[in-house]
Amino acid sequence: MKHLSKIVLATLLIFGFTSVKAQDADNPWAIGIGTNAVDFYPTGEDAPLGGMFDEYFNTGDHWNVLPAISKLSVSRYIGAGFVGELSGSLNQIDKYGDRSVSDLSYYGVDLGLDYSLRALLNDGWIDPVVGLGGGYTWIGDQDGADIENLDAATLNGKVGLNFWFSDNIALSLESKYKHVFETETASHFQHAAGVKFVFGGTDTDGDGIYDKDDECPEQPGLEEFNGCPDTDGDGIEDRQDACPNEAGLAEFDGCPDSDGDGVADPDDDCPEVAGLAEMNGCPDADGDGVRDDEDNCPEEAGPAENDGCPWPDTDGDGILDKDDECPEEAGPAASNGCPEPTAEVISELNEYSKTVLFDLNKATIRPESADALQSIVDIMNEYSTTIFHVEGHTDSTGSDAYNMKLSKERAASVKTWLQENGVPANRLTSEGYGETQPIATNNTAQGRQDNRRVEISLDKDKEMKDKSGDEEMN
Repeated sequence: MKHLSKIVLATLLIFGFTSVKAQDADNPWAIGIGTNAVDFYPTGEDAPLGGMFDEYFNTGDHWNVLPAISKLSVSRYIGAGFVGELSGSLNQIDKYGDRSVSDLSYYGVDLGLDYSLRALLNDGWIDPVVGLGGGYTWIGDQDGADIENLDAATLNGKVGLNFWFSDNIALSLESKYKHVFETETASHFQHAAGVKFVFGGTDTDGDGIYDKDDECPEQPGLEEFNGCPDTDGDGIEDRQDACPNEAGLAEFDGCPDSDGDGVADPDDDCPEVAGLAEMNGCPDADGDGVRDDEDNCPEEAGPAENDGCPWPDTDGDGILDKDDECPEEAGPAASNGCPEPTAEVISELNEYSKTVLFDLNKATIRPESADALQSIVDIMNEYSTTIFHVEGHTDSTGSDAYNMKLSKERAASVKTWLQENGVPANRLTSEGYGETQPIATNNTAQGRQDNRRVEISLDKDKEMKDKSGDEEMN
């Protein structure tokens, strides 16, 4: 007895701090099988019995042991640490205290209420139990034995230990005192050792995991996910799976990447075709920054403003249609892609301008010049972007100042007529040059007549200025 406390303390240290499951609301039922020993000696005061607890562990002299399965029990968890137990046992009695007796049959049926002290020990592996109950004991074939009234009801007190080695299996040890009121000599201790198996409990979803341990008690699930489901079987439980019905990858929170482009299908606008993350998973075959499904020319690089197609140059003049004011007629950049009058056209204009007549020493145009001027209008309107320059010239007759003034007025007069008859004002300039640019000698009448003229040329300076101004505005 002096070492018992040390043994109990060591057991508590070994088993008392590891939490396991035991018989509880989720494992309410238990079946126990084992063997039992009956000892009459430490229950009396006179021979053949000793004092209470006298030689309690004297197994060789006093214990009656049947070396077989001799005890069965069924128990049910009630709640708050209480367990109700019904047990049956059998034995062979050949030791009654210090006396030997003929082999007697022993049968016992007991009903008790046990209380587990396990919760006081941090729900560890060791489960101390105390209990109180009653039962009935039969001892048979007493002929020749000086023992009377051994068949009787008993009041039972119990202490025990359950060692839970797993969630459902325990080694069970107990010592039960059975007191008989009718005759003291029939009182005895019954010790038992065996194995207890717990089962039962509530499993609402039927997945084999009791609700207490099931984090998803209303959805059938898997043990590795604490009872929660993994519908698509991708190893990611549904609660953490952004695509619970499609097998996917952990890096995409359980969603698939069907085309393997590193963009998860829910975020991939083109989930069946490998593409680029910056294009939301869609490809850009020509690398022009316009994804193929929005690119009218997926194999040719082109700007987004032209739906991914390169800008055309219909007339092949090197100026893209978007910048070409005459996209179907070739022309130089200076005229925004529109054709310019050729030397032949300018010559033709000047043939007409030679026939323009003015009143003597005046800038007024004579009526018979109208047909020539209209022909000039028609030719100018064929070149919608060209700026024409009207030049006025005189011979050397008269003063330089007078000639300069007259040439300016005549050039302006022609410009006004052309403007009033269909040529936009912004496409016309005029200037007078007096007698400074003769084309023939002023010493003859014919020469002076040739020098008195109106000429038409292209105003390149004005075109360049206008173009530069447009670019600055843009």
